[in-house]
Amino acid sequence: MHIVTALGGNALLRRGEALSEAAQHENVRQAAVQLAALTARGHHVTLTHGNGPQVGLLALQAEAGPKGAAQALDSLDAESEGWIGYLLEQELANALPPEAEIATLLTRIEVAANDPAFAKPSKPIGPVYDEATARQLAADRGWAVAPDGQYWRRVVPSPAPVRLLNTGSITRLTQAGVFVICAGGGGIPVARDAAGQWRGVEAVIDKDASAALLAAEIGADMLLMLTDVPAVYLNYGTPAQTILRQTSPGALAAHDFAAGSMGPKVRAACAFVRATGRTAAIGRLEEAQAIAAGEAGTIVRPD
Repeated sequence: MHIVTALGGNALLRRGEALSEAAQHENVRQAAVQLAALTARGHHVTLTHGNGPQVGLLALQAEAGPKGAAQALDSLDAESEGWIGYLLEQELANALPPEAEIATLLTRIEVAANDPAFAKPSKPIGPVYDEATARQLAADRGWAVAPDGQYWRRVVPSPAPVRLLNTGSITRLTQAGVFVICAGGGGIPVARDAAGQWRGVEAVIDKDASAALLAAEIGADMLLMLTDVPAVYLNYGTPAQTILRQTSPGALAAHDFAAGSMGPKVRAACAFVRATGRTAAIGRLEEAQAIAAGEAGTIVRPD
């Protein structure tokens, strides 16, 4: 089975965990072990990943540099895609058989220049803060900030992905048996200007939305979204909390899910299932093999 696997930012960096090199290396190593186990079961994996903490850190580092050194978010998206892709490729090379071929691809993704998301920043990036610190940073730096679980973070525009501009290259590599890492951090957002030229866009595309588009465009059999929670829950965090094991887009449409965490994953799962008639799944990184087999996580199938 060909599985597009999306590693959530919380699978690569736990909530509240220091954005240190050592922590990221260890989390990536653990992820690589799970992904290698999937391939050992005969699955072909194409991998994508989040970049929220990393792209926010790069933005902070750029702002702290000399005057005029700050970079646009599309450039930082590309930088973080290369950074995390390198870490994943390195650890996958250690976990997969020696003959395995791995390639990390910078991936441009078209967005609409007039997407309403540009007027409503919603994508959390960078470190977490307490509310007072976040509001002070917003005042000092002109940021938009919003709650993210029990913490607060900077939020930036997150337009919908329209089209992958690297689909042909990704498809040819996957058909040749290469383990491809692509569309990392949601990909690099680009749009055509008034003259018809491609330009980078100041935004961070939601990784799950890009993963669903990627999986549909390259004909994957399954979209597997791995995070730090076991499954999708109804009434999460309340006494009435109920786990969803088997569900469908129609059933999920009757419920609301947290905008900054499970909501994007549920929307991506439904989009992939509706577009392809195939299966999507959501669950913990450590249970990747069981989720792919339909024995854990939340499995989303056609209505």
